[in-house]
Amino acid sequence: MKKIRVRFAPSPTGYMHVGNFRTALYTYLFAKKNKGDFILRIEDTDQKRYVKDALEKLIQVLDWAGFGYSEGVYLENNNVIQKGEFGPYIQSERLDIYKKYAHELVENGHAYHCFCTPERLEEMRAEQIARKQAPKYDQACLKLSEEEVMEKMKSGTPYVIRQKIQAEGATEYTDLIRGKIRIENEVLDDQVLLKSDGYPTYNFANVIDDHLMEISHVIRGEEYISSTPKFIQLYQNFGWNVPAFAHLPLLLNPDKSKLSKRQGDVAVEDYIKKGYLKESVANFVALLGWNPGEGSTQEIFSMEELIEKFDLAHVHKAGAVFDLKKLDWINAQYIKKLSIDELYKKSLEFWKQKDFFNAASDDKKTEEYLKKVLEVEQDRLKNLSEVGESNKFFFQNISYDKELLRWKDMNDGDLKSSLEKSRKILGEISNWTKEKLEQKLLEAAADKRGELLWPLRVALTGEQRSPSPSDVAWVLGKKESLKRIEQALEKF
Repeated sequence: MKKIRVRFAPSPTGYMHVGNFRTALYTYLFAKKNKGDFILRIEDTDQKRYVKDALEKLIQVLDWAGFGYSEGVYLENNNVIQKGEFGPYIQSERLDIYKKYAHELVENGHAYHCFCTPERLEEMRAEQIARKQAPKYDQACLKLSEEEVMEKMKSGTPYVIRQKIQAEGATEYTDLIRGKIRIENEVLDDQVLLKSDGYPTYNFANVIDDHLMEISHVIRGEEYISSTPKFIQLYQNFGWNVPAFAHLPLLLNPDKSKLSKRQGDVAVEDYIKKGYLKESVANFVALLGWNPGEGSTQEIFSMEELIEKFDLAHVHKAGAVFDLKKLDWINAQYIKKLSIDELYKKSLEFWKQKDFFNAASDDKKTEEYLKKVLEVEQDRLKNLSEVGESNKFFFQNISYDKELLRWKDMNDGDLKSSLEKSRKILGEISNWTKEKLEQKLLEAAADKRGELLWPLRVALTGEQRSPSPSDVAWVLGKKESLKRIEQALEKF
């Protein structure tokens, strides 16, 4: 059996779209499951859309996600390098290869020179649309004689090379996700293979590269379903074997429209900045169009489990809805599983981004103190960027209205007595642990918890909502807790 070789071939045109991330993930899982090669190739032939540093950021996202590839383009010491026997892996470095094969097609009668100006093409397109026809090239330059072609080339007239589509019959192929697909050849356009600037189009370069790099399976988005017959005809024109194809479903907004920047973050970098863990992002994205099958209800998967269970046969045909609430839930599950040491290390960069943290006293920036805060927050965190946001009272002085201390209809005398009782209880505790604090406070509160615990919690936090007073007191420490109770008593 031929060795499985698959590629992820993004364009360095900006951020890493979640859809591209899913393609990379599925391709990686497929390669690992089948003990094949996973290759990173860069398709940068559209120079107008090239974005500076986008290539480096793209590689950094793949490295962050842990999608190790066996050959292709890498980033080492901030330098872009290439490794592998099938390079170059950057298309702009393969221009002579594309020219060679484009001219070979012309010589064999499967492609031709086209000298039409952009203005003529736009006029032709407008007329076709007005006649309610599908816009496609009218093959005007296919009718030129060999002498006319040579004369135009000698005079320096700009040209492109177009594929001569086999217009009769139909092209069929079996999609690994969608089954048999048949498209009538008459609807296919004579696509441009080589542009006037010498750069190939995606539609041409990907066929040449996939063949020369011995790609066995092509995994990409469903937007390429209708173009695939053109690719297949190119393989046939050269007498090459055609790889297997798998076209992934669209990603959709909750309203079932195509996932777009207008309706929320679509860049993986946005989720990294917000503190989503790589394990949860991969887990969530894997479920956008795939399930393990056989009635499984499992939702949390390690990368090892994803590799073991992944099968293109279980990828859906219908679009997958990007549900941010589901991502938050999955991420929360992963955060809960972290040890406090791991959570501290992963969250440290997010603490340093907080103004309230940076303005806090040094004793509230220690590893010991932050680990206590994290232990209290861990079960409530959806992502790491939320650290401290709901509990700023751990880091700064508090202020609040006296009325906030009042539990229901307690009078001032009872309220003051409640705070004095809390002060006495906390003052007598020497073993300052969460367990001891909770035990003593609950024992003292008995069946009147609200009357003791509400005023104490507000005195410690200045907030209507917060963790339990025993948790808060444990983090703040005995001295700070008693100090805040004293400040509350001064309001009476």
